[in-house]
Amino acid sequence: MNKPLTAAAVASTVTAPPATDTLDAIRAQVLRGIALNREPGYHFAGNFLDLSYDHVGTDYTALSVDVAPHCAEADGQLNLSGLAILADLVTAAAVRAGLPSHTRLATVTMNLQFTGAARSGRLSGRGAMHGFVQGAAGRQGVSTMDIRNDAGLICTGTATFMVLKPPKGVELHPVPHRRRGENPTPEIPGGRLHPDEKKILATADAAITEVRAHGGSFIQRFWGVQAKHVAGAAQSTVKNGPHIGNRVGHVQGGILLGLAAENALAALTPHWSLTALSAWYISPGEGRALKIKSKVVHHGRLIAVVRTEVTCRGKDGRSRKVFELMTTHACKAE
Repeated sequence: MNKPLTAAAVASTVTAPPATDTLDAIRAQVLRGIALNREPGYHFAGNFLDLSYDHVGTDYTALSVDVAPHCAEADGQLNLSGLAILADLVTAAAVRAGLPSHTRLATVTMNLQFTGAARSGRLSGRGAMHGFVQGAAGRQGVSTMDIRNDAGLICTGTATFMVLKPPKGVELHPVPHRRRGENPTPEIPGGRLHPDEKKILATADAAITEVRAHGGSFIQRFWGVQAKHVAGAAQSTVKNGPHIGNRVGHVQGGILLGLAAENALAALTPHWSLTALSAWYISPGEGRALKIKSKVVHHGRLIAVVRTEVTCRGKDGRSRKVFELMTTHACKAE
């Protein structure tokens, strides 16, 4: 078995900075996401990824994303938050397909099983609705999905979503089902950005500056966690903002799942790969920052299990639990 790396050795592992034209293209993609996000009903994350709604119906839903420099890790694979957004939206679209198109859904649970195949190329998710939980006071939809690329199956999953009223004073609009090739970049009149848009661009520019100086991937610095690793655990603080928000201003469910999963991976050495996860969404991710803590609860020769908890400070100033995640990991072959 491979010998574990020290935390310092892991932290010092970097890659060469991308070419200037690649970083310029990434910045242009951020601006494209901002421009597309001016049409209400969606959120910046989905617009930035350029997710394509290839089919939305009560029979099935199909969404896809092309892995490109703006959303790829240093190894060329789709960032975990990007994958989780695809999984979240394809399962949510399956539930929403039989409801009014502006319906607000809150993710309740999500379970994913990974095959270990590379998250590269064009990833296509296909989802199906399986009805509502019987006997429940609220309407809780159940859906399943799988994600594939040209090489085969990437992961399978199930999710549940609660139908909710919009927050007080918030008007919800239908989700725009844009398809690949049908969404040219809108003009931003005079290039003038709104305050939230300026925050998104400033966060992106800071990430680009870090990548230019130290290498690595843009998305890891834009959406990722910079976890502090200690023996058997990891913790990180993620600054909240419109770059990770959904259409009601809370942290988008897929990004929340991806951030927690990345922190869980940081609790182990790089010799472990993520094979499965079970997530529970407990309360909205809001406030100035998210606190993420992971702890290894089992470390065997071939299998490890990590528990991750995400908290934030609510409007009353008290810390509250946002999210719980259990992940299973397999030791990589030599």
